[in-house]
Amino acid sequence: MSFPLLTATAVLPAIGAIATAAVPAAQRTAAKWLALLVSLGTLALAITVLVRFDPGGDRYQLTESHSWIADFGVRYELGVDGIAVALIALTALLIPFIILAGWHDADPLETGSKRWRPTQGFFALILAVEAMVIISFEATDVFLFYIFFEAMLIPMYFLIGGFGDRAHEHGEMVASTQRSYAAVKFLLYNLVGGLIMLAAVIGLYVVAGNFSLQDIAEARANGTLDMATNTERWLFLGFFFAFAVKAPLWPLHTWLPNAMGEATAPVAVLITAVVDKVGTFAMLRFCLQLFPEASKWATPAILVLALISIVYGALLAVGQRDMKRLIAYASISHFGFIIMGIFAMTSQGQSGATLYMVNHGISTAALMLVAGFLISRRGSRLIADYGGVQKVAPVLAGTFLIGGLATLSLPGLAPFVSEFLVLVGTFTRYPVIGIIATFGIVLAALYVLVLYQRTMTGPVKPEVSAMPDLRVRELVVVAPLVALLLFLGVYPKPLTDIVNPAVQQTMSDVQKKDPQPEVEAAK
Repeated sequence: MSFPLLTATAVLPAIGAIATAAVPAAQRTAAKWLALLVSLGTLALAITVLVRFDPGGDRYQLTESHSWIADFGVRYELGVDGIAVALIALTALLIPFIILAGWHDADPLETGSKRWRPTQGFFALILAVEAMVIISFEATDVFLFYIFFEAMLIPMYFLIGGFGDRAHEHGEMVASTQRSYAAVKFLLYNLVGGLIMLAAVIGLYVVAGNFSLQDIAEARANGTLDMATNTERWLFLGFFFAFAVKAPLWPLHTWLPNAMGEATAPVAVLITAVVDKVGTFAMLRFCLQLFPEASKWATPAILVLALISIVYGALLAVGQRDMKRLIAYASISHFGFIIMGIFAMTSQGQSGATLYMVNHGISTAALMLVAGFLISRRGSRLIADYGGVQKVAPVLAGTFLIGGLATLSLPGLAPFVSEFLVLVGTFTRYPVIGIIATFGIVLAALYVLVLYQRTMTGPVKPEVSAMPDLRVRELVVVAPLVALLLFLGVYPKPLTDIVNPAVQQTMSDVQKKDPQPEVEAAK
């Protein structure tokens, strides 16, 4: 029997989470190093998956299949296509940086405080989320996917509510209340979406008789499974609703600014750069593959919602006073681009959406983590409390600028390629939607450049005059992310070679072809 590589990639961080939580309370530093080493081991396994994956081979590779709950047709089935491989690599890449960036975020509180933050629990929860996200990308059994799609909410709830941001202008008691509110709101929104999806999962089993993604898709393709139109549409809506909450898509987005604002910067990155990608990934893997006709039926409405997300999120980002909430609303706008690319039903749009998932993860991680370093120095998330930082901490200001420029999709940085493909792919089929969406680019330039101007330029405020520049640990976190933004900005081919075959197969699932360009005959 071949080595179960996909299982190992998900199980290693799960075992690491248990081991980290079991480290004695006095050995906080040992727990940190154990979590970091486990995350690096997971990254090595993810790289092995990436190397062994053949873009020109079968759609699902490195597959594993074992009987699990035979009476209900539930199997332990794993497999990866190019889209899943790219997102597994992104997840495994970001977790070590998240751990390093949050190295002191769960240390004991100030001297004299009666509350202690369990350091081991913080890092164990991060590894638990990593394990659940990775297996969600790997699962090809719908029920198996659903279990971990929901289970990841529990560690995220504790990370948001139990380890919130210390930089709060209203004091510890109010900060704790707001963290609890943000955590409960996150949990309730996603639980409601998950319960609706559970009803759809049960309905899918009643119709199809099993939960195997590949078997159901094959039966649909060869005509042996024929869903009634209304049945398919209701099942699609049940799945899509849960994924739209996770994504997050307007108007189901309101939990995200609270969660990202109250969480520590590394946990905010975990939310938007890792966990939320499960929602957009699932739209490609499950909605389009299982319910192709319903996906086409719902496309116009979804494109309108995505367009609202793009413009609405960007407009609210422009007016934010809180640095972390600004980045949260910017992410809502970016997820609008991703969903628009998915449902444009063009190869350029879906390739761009997949690249956007990866590039948004890297750019948001760079910007949010540097913002977290900045906030930890000043003790405030308010933009107005900063000014002239570039004169006292030029490296911090420079990396903050690169992260911001990547967020606004500057040519030469990775997000530009993906945003360009999404807009081109949308415009070829829905020109009006594509034209209006470009307004989001203008607003992105506004909120990013205004943020940089207000925090980094101008006179040096007394409160930041003694601010230290990035330390070695912080440079180790930021420098690789900046290098990736530059590399994928000028040479995205390694990534496109992996995802494009999977995108073509998804286009085949929904029986869509790219619109042919209209060329006037030469006179």
